[in-house]
Amino acid sequence: METIVEKMQDEQTGVPVRTVKSFMSKVPSVFTGVDLVAWMMKNVDVEDQVEALHLASLMAAHGYFFPIDDHVLTVKNDNTYYRFQTPCFWPSRCGEPENTDYAVYLCKRTMQNKQRLELADYEAENLARLQKMFSRKWEFIFMQAEAQAKVDKKRDKLERKVLDSQERAFWDVHRPVPVARNTQVVERLSWSIEIICKKKNQQKTIKSSLSIIIKDLEAGQFIQVLLSTLDNLELAILRRFGNQSTRQQPKTTRCVGSARMALFGKKANSAEQNQTSTYESLAEFQNDCLGNPRDIPQRRVKRWAFSIEELLCDPAGKEQFSKFLDKEFSGENLKFWLACQDLKCLPIREVNFKVTEIFSEFLAPGAHNPVNVEGRISELVRGRIENHVDRYCFEEAQDHIFKLMKSDSYSRYLRSDMYKEFLSGTRKKSKKRLEIRKVVV
Repeated sequence: METIVEKMQDEQTGVPVRTVKSFMSKVPSVFTGVDLVAWMMKNVDVEDQVEALHLASLMAAHGYFFPIDDHVLTVKNDNTYYRFQTPCFWPSRCGEPENTDYAVYLCKRTMQNKQRLELADYEAENLARLQKMFSRKWEFIFMQAEAQAKVDKKRDKLERKVLDSQERAFWDVHRPVPVARNTQVVERLSWSIEIICKKKNQQKTIKSSLSIIIKDLEAGQFIQVLLSTLDNLELAILRRFGNQSTRQQPKTTRCVGSARMALFGKKANSAEQNQTSTYESLAEFQNDCLGNPRDIPQRRVKRWAFSIEELLCDPAGKEQFSKFLDKEFSGENLKFWLACQDLKCLPIREVNFKVTEIFSEFLAPGAHNPVNVEGRISELVRGRIENHVDRYCFEEAQDHIFKLMKSDSYSRYLRSDMYKEFLSGTRKKSKKRLEIRKVVV
């Protein structure tokens, strides 16, 4: 195939390649499907146009040339534009790429504000899956993508357009559109029908029987069968090796995972998925906290901006928010809220003492750290303490203070220089860690 492709690219006798002028832009280095089929009819030993088209589609499926506006690697005998793949992306010159490379590629696409580079639906799903899979080193992947995007921006506009399409076609071969494989099978069967019918004069019988197979394939029935088989296999493996860690799981489990991703990424059990994501989040959080508590990854600091709950769940975020409130002379609000949270977890024998302590510090007349609650709520809390003391005496006051922090203090903290400086500080630390890793490698 590569010998044929090299002949196709000959400047004198090859397929005519040209730059086409569009309405407000240029489309560089393209040729049409008509030109390609005509060249193959003239220079390759094929019987007819159908066989030439089939051979061209097989070569496109291997990534030697590709349609510039479609992710499905097939050839049509019309004026659709195609482009040759650069030799460094030929199958013989590069092995099977890693998932990390694919993650870098998709991440880079999201950074480039071009309509032609927007992610398709299946690519967005793959990106979300990869982000979950590589959550612990996503920062490194993001920085790699950022560096590649900066290099691409320095290229000439037409050169960048060609390279972008060639890179996209490379991943269309190795990470194809989910329906692409089905389409290729159908096309191969259709071509086989034509050949068999010519040789055996059994057109009606063969066409009627094989057309049923093609309909079933197009309906995706065989994919559903494979998916159900994979579901059963994965569930059996999970039951057998459920207590083992990811690294200790047998290769069969990982093969099943790869197969599932290839077949539309269907999930077998949403409960298992939720448990896995929860475990990964907890493991990631624990690993981040093992070292110096001040050496916080940037991804954790970014999560603080999701919600005030995310901020207060993180010990470092709670500490930073407390410092900000102290500067704003409203630190007593967070102290009161945290004291009420602690009260709910105390043994019953300590509840009376803690309730008295909280009331005298935050709500009593002349309190050391008075909080700003309505008189109605203050009276309600006082009545509860006098009638029956329990761990939920301050429920309304705590909710009121939380709403105040959420609507006012939290939004001001996210806009403050304190948060921005802390975020930029973690970004610098992340870059230093990356440089150290490169030196070590």
